[in-house]
Amino acid sequence: MTSPAVSSRDLPHPARDEIRLEPVLHALSDPMRLAIVRELATVGDELTCSQFELPVTKSTTTHHFRVLREAGVIRQIYRGTAKMNGLRKDDLDDLFPGLLDALLGAADRQAVRLG
Repeated sequence: MTSPAVSSRDLPHPARDEIRLEPVLHALSDPMRLAIVRELATVGDELTCSQFELPVTKSTTTHHFRVLREAGVIRQIYRGTAKMNGLRKDDLDDLFPGLLDALLGAADRQAVRLG
């Protein structure tokens, strides 16, 4: 029996039970990736990659989104030609209660402190 063909537009995501703490913390340890997550949390909805203003090249931005997706922090899906990014807040809150809120709160306080 052969498996169905996977579209080149289907992006791999870990299932909820495959998400591990170490990759999540690694993904959130980078300032650019943390900025992406903070923006998604603030907006509370999906955003396209082009809606983020990051001071890095397009290839570096793609890398940051991939790290977040592969860690299970965000979900990326195509809608037409747009790649939409959404925070997997429910999954993260169920697996690691309070972690995301604590990290986002700490990042907000640091941003205020550092100006």
